Amino acid sequence: MNPSSTLRALAAPAQRITQVLEALQPLALLAARLYVAKVFFYSGLTKLRDWDTTLALFMDEYHVPLLPPMLAALLGTAAEVLLPVLLAVGLATRFGAFGLFFVNAVAVIALPEITDAALQQHLFWGSLLVGLVLWGPGRWSADHWLVQRWCGGAAAAPR
Repeated sequence: MNPSSTLRALAAPAQRITQVLEALQPLALLAARLYVAKVFFYSGLTKLRDWDTTLALFMDEYHVPLLPPMLAALLGTAAEVLLPVLLAVGLATRFGAFGLFFVNAVAVIALPEITDAALQQHLFWGSLLVGLVLWGPGRWSADHWLVQRWCGGAAAAPR
């Protein structure tokens, strides 16, 4: 067997594996969107459920730079409740993911003492959010549907 035919024989299975992995991308992006949305949405609901405690935490425990505690609590809670809805639906996904990445980063900065386990969770959520900012929401999203409907499937469609 000559070298070119050997390479062709090896390339066929590699191409098939690539096709299978690319077919799984919409599912992986949907799973990332839903997972991160759930984490932040539940956090926001917890803050809303006991607003007095939330305000006390922002005044005494969390040290959000540049913002008064009341405003930081309001903005953080609003972001944790509203942006996950965008992620879950896949609408304005990159905006929502970037906003939650910012909230996540501020949370890490604002906590004076963070355990290694908590830091690892924040890093994981941050990495999923960066992935959504970079690669978009996937085909199973409102963003994709809207681009297909209004732009006729233009090349700008989210992956």
